[in-house]
This record gives sequence, structure tokens and C-alpha cells, in this order.
Amino acid sequence: MEKTDSSKYTIAIFALTTLFFMWGFITCLNDILIPYLKGVFQLRQFEATLVQLAFFFAYFLVSLGYFIVSATLGDPILKIGYKNTIALGLFISSVACFLFFIEADSEHPVFGVFLLALFLLGAGFTFLQIAANPLVAVLGSPETASSRLNLSQAFNSLGTTLAPVIGGVLIFDYFLAGGQGASSVRIPYLVL
Repeated sequence: MEKTDSSKYTIAIFALTTLFFMWGFITCLNDILIPYLKGVFQLRQFEATLVQLAFFFAYFLVSLGYFIVSATLGDPILKIGYKNTIALGLFISSVACFLFFIEADSEHPVFGVFLLALFLLGAGFTFLQIAANPLVAVLGSPETASSRLNLSQAFNSLGTTLAPVIGGVLIFDYFLAGGQGASSVRIPYLVL
């Protein structure tokens, strides 16, 4: 007996929906970093806003670059595929989170390295979104594409809702309570 159209993509849709949750979670975890890094590095308010600027500017630059490449050379996803684009996004995001881990463990952490990690994280997430959004739509029947995308986006919103609570407890109440300074973001970002 052959699987139905909807059931043969269940695992893939589950995995993609988990990705949507995770990048929503990490995106809002960046909000928690602002007061934390402001205190660790004695930043002025403008310098603290660079946290969000580094992350979201990566979205803009990578999206613009992707558009230019798509408009002039053709859509890269058609050449390298959804899975490879998602793998690239996951690799870049993992490197960024590992960079957080390394720099937070440093004896003299440098704010610029955290900004670079945030930029890379935003770049990785851009590749994830460029590939994951249309992939969720094409996995299954066209009639239910918007429902699948809405479900995945709902889990993205759940991640953005839970991140301030869970991240705040982890970073401020659990890790920072031990007096670990910059290293209090080490474990949360390594796990992510």
C-alpha cells in the first residue's frame, strides 16, 4: 500500500517545523543579549543596538544578494536544491553559535566577535528561510500548502514567545547567577 501524499512528507515537515521554532527562539534570544552584553562590555545604548543591527542587517544583505543572483543568473535553489540550501544555512548558523561558545569562554571576550557571530547567525537564518518557506509549501498537495506554512510559522511564533522566558532564566538566573560573566551565554548557544 502506497503512502498518501500528506503522510509521506510528515517527517520532513516535522523537521522543517522544528527549524522554524528554533530560528524564532534564537532570534528572540538575541533580545536578551542586549542588556547582558551592555553590562559585560560597558556599552552605551547605541553600541548595544548593534546587536540587533548585526543580526538583521545580515538578513537584508544576504536576501539582497540572493535576489541579485536570482535575477541575473537564475534561482540558486533550482541549481543546488532545497536540502543543500538548508544544510548551508544550518552550517553557517552552527558556526555562529560555536563562535559564541568560543568567544564567551575567552579570558578577554571581544564585543566585535559577538557581533560577527550575530551577523553569521542572521546570514545562516536567511538561507534557512529562503529554502524552508517554499519547501514547506511544496511538500504535499498544493491545496494545503498555505496550511502547512501557517503551521510552521505558528511554531516560529511559539519559539519567539518562549525564548525570552526560557532564555532569560537560563542566562540570567542559572548561568549568570554563578558569576560567569561573558561565559553565561556559552552553554545556551552551544546547545542551540
